[in-house]
Amino acid sequence: MTTRKYKLRTEFIQLIQLLKTLGISETGGQAKLMVDDGLVKLNGEVEFRKRAKLKQGDKIEVLNQLIEIE
Repeated sequence: MTTRKYKLRTEFIQLIQLLKTLGISETGGQAKLMVDDGLVKLNGEVEFRKRAKLKQGDKIEVLNQLIEIE
């Protein structure tokens, strides 16, 4: 599993927005499908909320990648 870090520039970022920003999904629709299909974990738990607000310290697992929010 590869680890990436994402530096927040605001108070939070929505889950599907993060997936698009990092290039993990090509489109917002694809990001939504990834979440719907249970492919994304937030802090070790499968996350089904597409617009979950990610804050500093959160960890996202998706497609063999770990993303740490700083």
